[in-house]
Amino acid sequence: MSTVTIPSKIQITQTENASPERIQHFYDEATEDYTFWSKDFNMHFGYHIWGKTNPFKRDSMLNEMNGQIFNRLQLPKNQALVADLGCGMGGTMRHFLKQKINLNIIGVTLSDFQAREGNKMLSGTNGIILKEDFTKTTLPSNQMDGCVAIESFCHTGHSYKTLQETFRLLKPGKRLVIADALLKTQPEELCPGSSYSYKGLCKGWSLDGLGVIDQVEKNLLDIGFSKVTIEDVSMHVAPSVLHVPFAIPAFILKQLFTYKRIKPQSWNNLKASFYALVSGLHRKDFGYYIITATK
Repeated sequence: MSTVTIPSKIQITQTENASPERIQHFYDEATEDYTFWSKDFNMHFGYHIWGKTNPFKRDSMLNEMNGQIFNRLQLPKNQALVADLGCGMGGTMRHFLKQKINLNIIGVTLSDFQAREGNKMLSGTNGIILKEDFTKTTLPSNQMDGCVAIESFCHTGHSYKTLQETFRLLKPGKRLVIADALLKTQPEELCPGSSYSYKGLCKGWSLDGLGVIDQVEKNLLDIGFSKVTIEDVSMHVAPSVLHVPFAIPAFILKQLFTYKRIKPQSWNNLKASFYALVSGLHRKDFGYYIITATK
């Protein structure tokens, strides 16, 4: 099988938390920390199904999330080309490649570290990671059999322009699948506890903000997606979120016992993980969703 040949501008808002430079710095500095979260470098939360995944084994749930996203793409049986927008170290990409032999997959990240080290792990496969901004990629229009974004579009606040770029990339009739936390109400309407957690989350993880679910759905339809399906999967995700209060102290102790300095960005990452846990307790204001949009 031949490997795909990779043959274009949208500006994202520069904010205090989420300029491209801040996002790149965050992932260049903090990505190595995720080895403690996932041996497969899955940089997201998991999906738990009673009787199928083990709630005490994080990677079981993290890879189940990959599987849930893959199944929703409904890729053709013949060759397919998929884009992972905000791919991290390529954990989801490697999972997809194991599910489908005749798959080519392109990942996009702003991080030099992720592109360099992720491509090493993808060596010999039909996957490649490009160092690009997913809001304005150089990928060709109308060529993708699927696009995925797992906990990445939050860096741009699930912006209209970000969603618009995925529409450009997809072939007609093909799907975008997003898995992410979103707000159920406008940020200014959050209760004091939710607002405090939300600000800490955005600062720690260099997020532009979380989109409001109703507005994201409207934007997708306004852009031209013919069908949008919204699934609130918060209860499936909760068991993996509950690993956070155990993972954080264990990571800190490991660093201390191995005499490693905890980098400032690592502290931000750890604090943001805690705020994610607290936010998850505010079910009235936050939810975790899988969104499937068909072009």
